[in-house]
Amino acid sequence: MPSSSSVLVAGGGIGGLAAAYVLARQGLPVTVLEQSSAFGEIGAGIQLGPNIFRMFEYLGLTEAVNRVAYFPPGLGMNDVRTGEKVVRVPLGDTARAAYGFPYGVIYRADLHQVFLDAVRALPGVTLRTASKVEAFEQDGAGVRVTLSGGEVVEGAALIGADGLWSRVRESIVGDGKPRVSGHIAYRAVLKREDVPRHLWNDDVLLWGGEKTHLVTYPLRRGELFNLVAVFHSNKYDEGWNTFGDTAELNERFAQAVPQVRELLGKIETWKMWVLCDREPVSNWTRGRMTLLGDAAHPMLQYLAQGAGQAIEDAVVLGAALRHTGGQFEQAFLLYQQARYLRTGRVQLTSRFYGDIYHASGVARELRNRMFQSGQESAGFAGLKWMYEGIDPQRLFT
Repeated sequence: MPSSSSVLVAGGGIGGLAAAYVLARQGLPVTVLEQSSAFGEIGAGIQLGPNIFRMFEYLGLTEAVNRVAYFPPGLGMNDVRTGEKVVRVPLGDTARAAYGFPYGVIYRADLHQVFLDAVRALPGVTLRTASKVEAFEQDGAGVRVTLSGGEVVEGAALIGADGLWSRVRESIVGDGKPRVSGHIAYRAVLKREDVPRHLWNDDVLLWGGEKTHLVTYPLRRGELFNLVAVFHSNKYDEGWNTFGDTAELNERFAQAVPQVRELLGKIETWKMWVLCDREPVSNWTRGRMTLLGDAAHPMLQYLAQGAGQAIEDAVVLGAALRHTGGQFEQAFLLYQQARYLRTGRVQLTSRFYGDIYHASGVARELRNRMFQSGQESAGFAGLKWMYEGIDPQRLFT
């Protein structure tokens, strides 16, 4: 689908680069506008369900991802106060047998690098840093984006992949600030040699407690150990890279089992971010402008699907453009129609799973007994609709 004018992508995170990669593979020139001075990712580990590995296979990125991913043998949940096992689901061959693809974990920066390398290897992609999108307008022929320095960049269309605080969303949806969940996440990464043997666990393990939980799992083929501690808090600080309050963290986990408190004590410096999302919407497109990833459907992290849904978005967007022969306005509407119910379900289910992880009182007892009985579709099995994913070969047929 040759075009004399680039598709502009606002945001050079995982979702923005995935979109650039998909469209460039289809012959469209793409310009990525990243506001930071360099392309990169902050954060720690993320989980990758079988639905995301299905996208990697379709995009020809499986080998590159596998080189830096880790494939845990199981996915489990323990009670943070008693230490009792609530549920454990085997992964590995079990996941492959159920869905045809594995369940893995990866360092966020490593996944971003996979997409960055893939984009750089393609012709027709322009990567720009220090290019913050301030304003934009469109007509029947294209879009014009004004950068913070005053430069005007023209393109055939604009994809807003500019995250939770998206300027493009503000123009299209206009729903104000994100919804603050009242949950705060502290994240840290340890080297393997800094984790005592009795505290190491090869699984993705969640310690669920009253308004708190801790998730741990290895990263980079087992070279690192990822920790994410979440608890309810009234503190609020925008952004992803704020230093956390260790005293508050320890206070929230004061009733945790000894091994959890010992793990938390191994971290000298934590980075903190406030967990936010938005209400699902059915429209995130206007003319030649559309949204992708967190800009379209920000979600809490309890299903570990934020990056994955952005990658799915990119695949569906590419299929819609191919199906319409590059008619942007028609393709963008087709794309959002195919995505908003699935992503909305992930958004709402993520909130619900936060309640399950942080249950107290009778709800906690009920959760433990139901999951321990083996008669309920707990965790991995209960999310079959999500992990089965989408079939890129059958979109719009």
